Amino acid sequence: MGNRGPDRRKYPRIATEQMIGVARVESAPAPVAGSLAHGRDLSTGGIRFEICGPEIVLGEVLRIYFNVEDETVSALGRVVWATELDSFTTEVGLEFVEIDPLASEWVERAARG
Repeated sequence: MGNRGPDRRKYPRIATEQMIGVARVESAPAPVAGSLAHGRDLSTGGIRFEICGPEIVLGEVLRIYFNVEDETVSALGRVVWATELDSFTTEVGLEFVEIDPLASEWVERAARG
């Protein structure tokens, strides 16, 4: 892939391979309720995941469910980018707009190692 330049990320990322639940909060085309996605990485600022099927719209708000340590966490996030990987799969960058403070602490602690 070559050198992508300096890392501009605000928060350290944690690689993850977990399944996450995704649901639309605001009305948008094709409901996502009950969809599963494959998590790729996680930080206190957001999560990157791959989802098959539903159309993902920039700026829409999604509720996601994922695990941190032994706890299931619910968070709200806004889609800040979406890239079609193939005709069925979209990679999504979701910025958290609401996450439980305790869950945020767990993520931060895990990111520090």
